[in-house]
Amino acid sequence: MTRDEIKTSAEAHEESALDWMRGLARCAPPVANAAPTVEQEPLPPALTREPPEAKSPARWAYERVLLYLRNFESQLDRQHEVALGFTGSDAGILRIEGIGFFDPDILTFYGQDEGGGRTQLIQHVSQLNVMLRAVPKEGPPEDPPRRIGFRLDDSPVA
Repeated sequence: MTRDEIKTSAEAHEESALDWMRGLARCAPPVANAAPTVEQEPLPPALTREPPEAKSPARWAYERVLLYLRNFESQLDRQHEVALGFTGSDAGILRIEGIGFFDPDILTFYGQDEGGGRTQLIQHVSQLNVMLRAVPKEGPPEDPPRRIGFRLDDSPVA
């Protein structure tokens, strides 16, 4: 980078995250018998095939959010599903049905609110603030819970 080159905040955050991609993620030691955190697990090979410098901030954030989502879901029982909790407002939750990105800097979460209404969150990567919540699953008890993180087979972290 030259002295005259200006970076957006998203690019600066992406650059600071490159150490994570290289296996230098850090996590405070979890409590005894806690499930492994994303930072403690090896990266999926699909995530390391392309150098991080070649990824947009949106794609880079999308891939990491999927890792956190899958890890969170792997710890849920059959009576709970994942939802996205909104912080800083009383907007409630979004039961996640899909996640996507729009290069270079937008992430989108698709789903339903508590009342079953269609909901979509469009978020700039520089404002990304995701709180995953376990919520009781909907539907008959014998139906399996929705596991969005493991359904995204075409994702780069599959």
